[in-house]
Parts: sequence; structure tokens; C-alpha cells
Amino acid sequence: MRIVGLTASPYRLGHGYITEGDAIFDALLEPVQIKELIDDGFLSKLKSKNTAFHLGTEGVKKRGGEFIESQLQKAVDSEPNNFSVVNEILEHGKDRNSWLIFCTGVDHSYHIRDLLRENGIVCETVTGKTPPKERDQILADFKSGKIRAVTNANVLTTGFDNPRIDLIALLRPTMSPGLYYQMVGRGLRIDTSKEDCKILDFAGAVAQHGPVTDILPPEKKGEGTGEAPVKVCEKCHEIVHLSAKICPACLEPFPEPEKPDIRLHDDDIMGIDKAKPMEVDSWHWHARNSKRGQMMLVAKYRKGLFSAEQPVEYFCVGYDGFTGERARREIAVICQKSGVQIDITGSHGRWFELAKKLNDATPPSFIRYEKNGKFYDIKGRAWTSQK
Repeated sequence: MRIVGLTASPYRLGHGYITEGDAIFDALLEPVQIKELIDDGFLSKLKSKNTAFHLGTEGVKKRGGEFIESQLQKAVDSEPNNFSVVNEILEHGKDRNSWLIFCTGVDHSYHIRDLLRENGIVCETVTGKTPPKERDQILADFKSGKIRAVTNANVLTTGFDNPRIDLIALLRPTMSPGLYYQMVGRGLRIDTSKEDCKILDFAGAVAQHGPVTDILPPEKKGEGTGEAPVKVCEKCHEIVHLSAKICPACLEPFPEPEKPDIRLHDDDIMGIDKAKPMEVDSWHWHARNSKRGQMMLVAKYRKGLFSAEQPVEYFCVGYDGFTGERARREIAVICQKSGVQIDITGSHGRWFELAKKLNDATPPSFIRYEKNGKFYDIKGRAWTSQK
């Protein structure tokens, strides 16, 4: 018997990826990614907008890895907060026809609804206690355009489809990347009435969980059996724990991390704004073991021998869990694109052999990359002369 599961969010709060640990699924297949579906017109673009007002969670405790709802609602649902939030929704929603607003609780949902009504917006609220017939009528009127805005608390995150939604307001901070994805996902449906869906991120969710095309999975709970966060020494390329201040292999000190600015930034929910293209005419591959004995493949991309920037990419092919699985999947795609045929399921020696073959293979015509401190994040590769 073979079992296949289908999901748009393959991770769970407190567990990590659904393929990790004692799980029924042992592999994750991604035949198509969100960005591809958006680029091909099957999903709507999301347009994120960091707001002037930000909802804080200071003093709110967590249970099971998530904010305690009663405390979260108490921290967020106040007259000054609601007044500021509604003013911004009204400003950004002037050219938007269908608003969906995620709140922290039932009371919060009604308070936001009442303020919107006071400003002339036809708005209704759906909660878990809304009678089924009343709920069905509200949602039918919302889809038809009779109702412009709907507020809700933990109700319309899944199983609700209204392609006309062109504005989503996140008033609910969450530690769950799955819940974040489900909320903004309500705006991914395409419709002839809209070009994109605007996301008003009062909760700081985009900055916390990443762009919708590359959401950061949740950390696993337990006794530290998962993959530790790592970084790479620029001098000797040793992969070490993220907390290390000095490289244990070459004793090179790591630069002090920059303190994050507490100001709001224009976080990009699509994750595509910062990457830039670079033409490539050669690459160099080598395989090496990390200090922990786990195999890595390292690629350096070049445009001429003396190019100012030579982005380096690390593939942790010998790692366990999703980190290794994703690296091996990327290597398989690179091999296919560059015309290399080799079995990558064998021993460590295979990786050294593969590095030699890739050095003689056809590199991509260009890459898209971001500078991440002193390191590089490779966002895409193309084996074509067209950018």
C-alpha cells in the first residue's frame, strides 16, 4: 500500500514538516510551486502593504506554541487600536471591492465590524456561533458583492472560497506559518474583477513567517532532535551552529549580528522584489564534509574570471530530514538541466564524482540572487539566454 497526502501547507505548529519524526509521510514532493502558479496565471498576485500602525503582542503568553487567544484579544482589541486599524483599512480599501478581515476573537470581530459600519461600509461578522442559515446568507451576499466586508475570528481560514476578495487585513498575530498562509491564501483565487489582492499586515506576519512563496516552517517541539539552525564560515566554509561566535575549525570570529530595526519595513509578501539577475559563463563545484561528517556540495557562479561578485551556493545533500531532502531535489533538477546523468542515492563518494561531472557540464545562462549579509541566496537558475 502507498499513501499520498495532498496539502498546501506541509507543516504544523510545534511539529515542523509533516515528513519529520514519527510521521505517516516520509517524503515531500512539490511538482509545482506557488510562484509558478502565480506567474502562469492560475493564482492571483498578492500585494503586501506594511501599515503605519502595528499591533503588538507584548506580555501575551503562549500555549502549545501559539498565543493564548484570550490574552491576545485583550492586548489587541482596544478602542485606540481599532480606531487606528479601521482608518487605515478605509484608506487602503478605497479602490477595493471585497474585504476580508481576520481578528483575534469574537468580540474583536464585532468591534471592527461596528466601526466599519459607522464609516458607511456594509460589513457583517461570521463566528463559530453564527447560525448556519445566517452564515450561508452572509457569505452568499459577500460573494455577490452586496456585502463589502466580512470580519471573522478563526472561521474563514479554510474551506472558504470567494475569488472576488481583493483586500485582506491581518489583525491577528500568530506563531503559526500554516495559519498565516491559510489567511493570505484566501486572496490567491483569480477573478476578472481584480488584478491582485492587497494584504494589510497589521500583525507583522510577513516579516515573521516570510513571503508566501517561501514560508519559513515552524520549529519542532521536543528535545532538540531536529536540524539545528546553521551558518557558514566565510573563511573556511565550515557549517556551524547559528549561535557560534567563533568558527571552531579556523577560529575566525563571526561578525556581530546587526540588531533588527524595530521600525516596520516594506516586507515583500511575494518574495520576488530584491533578487537581481547575473549572467553566468562558468561555475565551479566541489564536495566536502562538514565538521560533523555530513556531505555538502558547493557551487560558485562566475561571469568572467575577475567578476566582482561570485555567488556561492551550498547544498546540504548529506543532511537528514527536509534540509537534505530539499538539497538533493535541487541537485537532481540541476543535473537534469545541465545534462548530467548520475545516481545520487549512493555513498559519499558519489557526491565527489558528481562535483567533477558538474564542473564539465553546462552552467545556467544566468541566476537570480540576493545578497544576504556576506552570503548569497540563489533564487533561481535558467539554462537559457533569455532573462
